[in-house]
Amino acid sequence: MNFQLQPHLMTAKRKLPFECVTLLLQGGGALGAYQGGVYEALAEADIHPNWIAGISIGAINAAIIAGNPPNSRIDRLREFWTQVTSSAPWDWSGNPFVDLARSDDARNLLNQMSAGMAAAFGATGFFSTRAVMPWLQPGGTMAATSFYDTKHLRQTLERLVDFDRLNAGMTRFSAGAVNVRTGNFVYFDTNTHKIAPEHVMASGALPPGFPAIEIDGEHYWDGGLVSNTPLQWVIESNPRREDTLAFQVDLWSSQGALPRNLPEVATRHKEIQFSSRTRASTEQFKSVHRVQRALAALLRRLPGDLEENDDLKILKSVASDKVYNIVHLIYRARNYEGHSKDHEFSRLSMQDHWRAGYHDAVRTLRHPEVFARPASLDGVFTFDLERDGRE
Repeated sequence: MNFQLQPHLMTAKRKLPFECVTLLLQGGGALGAYQGGVYEALAEADIHPNWIAGISIGAINAAIIAGNPPNSRIDRLREFWTQVTSSAPWDWSGNPFVDLARSDDARNLLNQMSAGMAAAFGATGFFSTRAVMPWLQPGGTMAATSFYDTKHLRQTLERLVDFDRLNAGMTRFSAGAVNVRTGNFVYFDTNTHKIAPEHVMASGALPPGFPAIEIDGEHYWDGGLVSNTPLQWVIESNPRREDTLAFQVDLWSSQGALPRNLPEVATRHKEIQFSSRTRASTEQFKSVHRVQRALAALLRRLPGDLEENDDLKILKSVASDKVYNIVHLIYRARNYEGHSKDHEFSRLSMQDHWRAGYHDAVRTLRHPEVFARPASLDGVFTFDLERDGRE
């Protein structure tokens, strides 16, 4: 694995015992390179999801994947992540700063410097600082409501994403956002919307950094304000209730150490805020689905003359005997990464994140139970390498 843009020729689709293979991509800014590494490992294993749902940076990665043919997706992802990250002096090969960065304290300092550069100057092709600060802008304008301008992101998306292909339905695409006026959480989905760059931008419009994005007269902010993981959307908006293999790629860990100082408090606060209680949500779904499966089994044993009963029709609409494998891939932050890790856009950190995602996915895919249909009563199997791995 390297970061030179080389063609990937693997287009075969691996046969799996699931009707729906979905990739769920959480929001997390600069940490999103981890998802690029995960997808590279999936592609190498000939696993090509037929549904990709994302929030914030996850929506951008999802659009790049769904909006390109399989043999160019990795290249387009690398192109995006190479463009938006800076090659600061300490990233250069052979520079003494790189050797110095082997120390956690030194690397933390370098990361904070990179985050400061992004805060001051933005990220190429993604966001840029405004010439006039928002409190000096005329009230009622988008420029008065955010510190950065994201107009260059539109150009980047138009260059890297084939929106005709994305909307053709070969791979279902979903991006979560929140309506600023109503506070309602919405998903822009290729089953119900014609997706354009603004739908992807809306999913990542995190205030007060980025401005709201207008779509059909309404304004939208980052979906992570309400929910940062699209698992619930995939479960609830699949009317056929297909057997599903879900790769849930989270950039924030819900578990962490007790903070020892204010910077660590800021880091832990952000992790808890954006982790979306991944495991708790999964456990709740398992409980509900166990009831759905029991109901489906009971309905199969009822006499046929009850088929037209109105109460039974309601029960049938919620019964399900389908199975779900949910594979968690969660980025585990390094000791030197602080509260600015989501806006630390150095090339060095991006490569670290990408490698971590790639290796975590490769190790996870070695376990045969990841691809086995659940045999449990609730019909749901969850796998987390950190918890279940034996390596």
